[in-house]
Amino acid sequence: MSQLFSKSPKHCAERRRFTISKSHKKLFFAFSSFLTLLLAFIFLIWLTLHPSKPQFSLTQADIYQLSLTRPSLLNSSIQLTFLSKNPNKRVAIYYDQLQAYASYKGQQITGDTSLPPFYQYHEEANLLTAFLQGTALPVAPSFGYEVGRDQIAGKIVLSLKVNGKLRWKVGSWVSGRYRFNVNCVSIIAFGPNAAPTSPLSSNRGTHCSTTV
Repeated sequence: MSQLFSKSPKHCAERRRFTISKSHKKLFFAFSSFLTLLLAFIFLIWLTLHPSKPQFSLTQADIYQLSLTRPSLLNSSIQLTFLSKNPNKRVAIYYDQLQAYASYKGQQITGDTSLPPFYQYHEEANLLTAFLQGTALPVAPSFGYEVGRDQIAGKIVLSLKVNGKLRWKVGSWVSGRYRFNVNCVSIIAFGPNAAPTSPLSSNRGTHCSTTV
């Protein structure tokens, strides 16, 4: 009897390897296609929404105390009012871990003050008030001299800062946390005849720079 067809074990193993390799290629192609579509979808959503960073402005700054107890120890008391606005039409914002403080010529002159977290709807604006204080804060020996020069010049310039984290919200989706920093510059009248019992005040609106 003649044998018309036969397969050796080696031939079967090679065919099996070819089949497995072909399956792997199909699986890889399907996964690559799915990943490409997913990234394109995410990119399309980002282009459509592309959240703009929040806008902050300083509406009021009042200095109640700025005095040296020793040549290099400062007591301070400052009240601030900020306006925060969400410019986005489709994206809401959660604000967390907010802290505010004041500085003068690169020196921090109040402690860090925590602000309550809040939620901001589309195109919503909120007023934030912060009462900043410092007790026996170490400052440079030249601090009193610099303040005296500003008083002669008739004005004092403070840098007022807010730091924190925000989360974008689109529908039910909420992003991870992003750190943001707000820096406002306030120019306050401070002449030689300033009344010691009255606060130094500035109610001129000041636009603040915001980085995310």
